[in-house]
Amino acid sequence: MLQKKKNAVLVDGVILNGPIMDSKAGEKFVEDACKIIMEEVIQKTDDVTEKVCEWRAPEALKQILDLEMRDIGESHQKLLQLCRDVIQYSVKTSHPRFFNQLYAGIDYYSLVARFIAEALNPSVYTYEVSPVFLLVEEAVIKKMIEFIGWEEGDGIFNPGGSVSNMYAMNLARYKFCPEIKEKGLSGLPRLVLFTSEECHYSMKKAASFLGIGTENVYFIKTDERGKMIPEELEKQVQQARKEGSAPFLVCATAGTTVLGAFDPLDKIADICEKHGLWLHVDASWGGSALISRKHCRLLHGIHRADSVAWNPHKMLLAGIQCCAFLVRDNSGLLKKCYSAKAAYLFQPDKFYDVSYDTGDKSIQCSRRPDAFKFWLMWKALGTTGLEERVNRALALARYLVDEIKKREGFQLILEPEYANVCFWYIPPSLRKMEDGPEFWQKLHQVS
Repeated sequence: MLQKKKNAVLVDGVILNGPIMDSKAGEKFVEDACKIIMEEVIQKTDDVTEKVCEWRAPEALKQILDLEMRDIGESHQKLLQLCRDVIQYSVKTSHPRFFNQLYAGIDYYSLVARFIAEALNPSVYTYEVSPVFLLVEEAVIKKMIEFIGWEEGDGIFNPGGSVSNMYAMNLARYKFCPEIKEKGLSGLPRLVLFTSEECHYSMKKAASFLGIGTENVYFIKTDERGKMIPEELEKQVQQARKEGSAPFLVCATAGTTVLGAFDPLDKIADICEKHGLWLHVDASWGGSALISRKHCRLLHGIHRADSVAWNPHKMLLAGIQCCAFLVRDNSGLLKKCYSAKAAYLFQPDKFYDVSYDTGDKSIQCSRRPDAFKFWLMWKALGTTGLEERVNRALALARYLVDEIKKREGFQLILEPEYANVCFWYIPPSLRKMEDGPEFWQKLHQVS
């Protein structure tokens, strides 16, 4: 190479002005790999004759995949075969018979947006390095805020509903006692928060991670449909105050993970206003019902929330991960809470409006352009197309309920109000057995 390269710059035996890699070979690999993706993933998306998963036990799969990293790189054909193997033995989440928790299927526009984002490899923290993606995120957040019913607001996309709930808990605490950002936890009263028994487990994780402590999460009783009981919330808030604790946050759930329950947001908001508590609504699952004129009533009162978590990657098929944390406050509270004012990144005297440098209101530095896939999909389908997706999902749930009622051995647990359908399958061997501990022990083994 030294002979071929005139004026080569050599440092420590490395040619600095030579190619990092063989670009022609790289382009050929991308081209061939894209063909495999098209043939083995996208074109087989709705082929029911394909398996959802070519299952192998972990030790067997380790042998098939050849996971070892070696000193010398693998050949072009070996790498393509590895791509085929990864596809073959992975779960096909777009398969018509993939029924997993809260997401399935494929959206082609979102997929193309992901391809573009991966190819460009941006990091969304300053306008100068991510101009298009920051404007896209701003537009998407503005539109989502409109559907919540706020006149103004703020927000940021982040890695998952669990992180959104953590954002909410930390932001509510900062609003309650701003001095915590500099002084830390010492000297603070015992902070407590309230959420339902059916809430997402991320609430406990957030309390642990933020130093609040899981014992300071008060779980409020729910009714027979899994909804938080407002009267029980009122009692718990009063009890916490009598104990000398400092309540600061209520987390309501709009679409619980198991039953698909929607907490009574209006009544909970009344209690929050009465006691001066931050109201966060975890609508990671149920938030997409806001898009539907028919089903948005499920979230009646959400406009009174201080913050909302909403995951378009679930019901709307935006592709994992696509999660928004939205805040009603538009005074820069997010930035005040999270800003570290890194002078090498967020200079105030740039040649453009630095309010577009959103990185200082995030707990991340490097951040993916997750809003882009939602934006391109929304542009392609329009709001009416997204609305049809929600209506179809709930219509499918209603159809499944009707079919369950017709079939022997299936027992519906409750009439759903969202897309969650909860039922038991009772095998023939247990159908004539009396209801009791032994029956339930055997049924649990079946399920």
